[in-house]
Amino acid sequence: MYSEEISKRRTFAIISHPDAGKTTLTEKLLLFGGAIQTAGAVKSNKIKKSTSSDFMEIERQRGISVATSVMNFEYNGQKINLLDTPGHKDFAEDVYRTLTAVDSVIIVVDCVKGVEEQTEKLMEVCRMRKTPVIVFINKLDREGKRPFELLDEIEAKLRIKVRPLSWPISMGSSFKGVYNLYDKSLYLFRPGGASIGEEVLTVHDIDDRVLDEHLGEYAAQLREDVALLDGVYEPFEQGRYLEAELAPVFFGSAVNNFGVKELLNIFTTIAPPPLSRPADTRAIHPHEKTFSGFVFKIHANIDPRHRDRIAFLRICSGKFERNKFFHHVRLGKDFKFRSPASFLAREKSIIEEAYPGDVIGLYDTGNFKIGDTLTEGEKIMFHGIPSFSPEVFREVLNTDPMRSKQLEKGLEQLTDEGVAQLFSHKQGNRRIIGTVGELQFDVIQYRLLHEYGASCRFVPLSYTKACWLTSTNIKKLAEFSRYRSEHLFTDKDGSLVYFSASDWTLKHVQEEYPEIEFHFSSEVNTGRSGLKARTA
Repeated sequence: MYSEEISKRRTFAIISHPDAGKTTLTEKLLLFGGAIQTAGAVKSNKIKKSTSSDFMEIERQRGISVATSVMNFEYNGQKINLLDTPGHKDFAEDVYRTLTAVDSVIIVVDCVKGVEEQTEKLMEVCRMRKTPVIVFINKLDREGKRPFELLDEIEAKLRIKVRPLSWPISMGSSFKGVYNLYDKSLYLFRPGGASIGEEVLTVHDIDDRVLDEHLGEYAAQLREDVALLDGVYEPFEQGRYLEAELAPVFFGSAVNNFGVKELLNIFTTIAPPPLSRPADTRAIHPHEKTFSGFVFKIHANIDPRHRDRIAFLRICSGKFERNKFFHHVRLGKDFKFRSPASFLAREKSIIEEAYPGDVIGLYDTGNFKIGDTLTEGEKIMFHGIPSFSPEVFREVLNTDPMRSKQLEKGLEQLTDEGVAQLFSHKQGNRRIIGTVGELQFDVIQYRLLHEYGASCRFVPLSYTKACWLTSTNIKKLAEFSRYRSEHLFTDKDGSLVYFSASDWTLKHVQEEYPEIEFHFSSEVNTGRSGLKARTA
């Protein structure tokens, strides 16, 4: 029973450059999975009917995703945990952490624009973690780059071997459909596909006369393309895909519901079940009977009417049970959870139990931070949940002193979510927010006003990098703190952080104080990173 439950789970993220069609693909996967009945349309970067996976008001206004959404549904007897991630580069840190919670990834590529910069950066994270990747080439209903050109570009820019498992028959105004190389079937395209039905014809092989009957002159080109594919690309091997050495490629048009069901069918066949996770003392295997899991995301005010704060937990081993006590390793306390939830974006359902691979939401009153671990008593911490050095810094100025408490609460809770970092300076009780991009400040300002009733403005600062400090030489660290106090801040965990105005200044300071280590990222909230400010 326990092993069967684990084998049913498939937990994956969808990632892409903005506007490649990622959120639209997410919706159509939910549509084919029966999780929703109608999908919202995303056109010209303006949401006419908001998509199910974008649940914050600012997302609906801007037509972009700015937070990872978690969605659960069942398909072909499997329990699917789908995480839709922001595409905008300013929210890359949220995506990086989300990738620690999944077992595989679907990358969406726009056939018109090809592989874009943000996709390359996200693929680097997948490569580093050896995460299996499937590529979905989208928007075949538009005139775009030739399929073979796209495959060459994917291999060159994403640095991974590819093997098409479907193949497009023309594109743009003459797009006829796709030929499924995996199960030898023909999917015929009908423009403006508002329904989820597709016309599927089973063929015996590429020489079947059925192709000629339905494709006419395009059948010969398809046969020529398939012959070339078989000559150039190695046969698909699931083992190489699972080892992140080979990426299966699919073609389709998500906005027209085309090629999505085919992708979902093969994904549920080849994608990995829950995998092991590295911890500080050992690797945690999903088939272990004792429970463990880690928090990779926190979202405040997921329902503003109830001011609820949700910690999203990836279960790594054992069985989670409602109202059972579990050990919070960082705090050294036991907690039980009355209302653990599964999600379909904003819609929540109370669950009684959950298994490895599942992503669940835990109602939180402020006990959790990103990176926290829950166990049945074992003192372990999962690895690979970093907090990166910000690149954009602004000081927070309160524009409504009568709402100071609301502002303070909002800053604390919103920066707990991990898309921005909050720093403090003793001198004048200054509060600094650091991010990896400009757009987060718009989101924070909007949410402070609409969720907390607090108003503020941000004053740009001339810093370019934040470094966490450690040293075994307490005397030198104390000396550094005295002479560089103007540029020293503390993060929310009390760790000492140095703000540098330029790369040249940072290099000069590092040379002047070789006894001090300058860290550009931090394993968040483990309590073991050694990054606390210890200045004697």
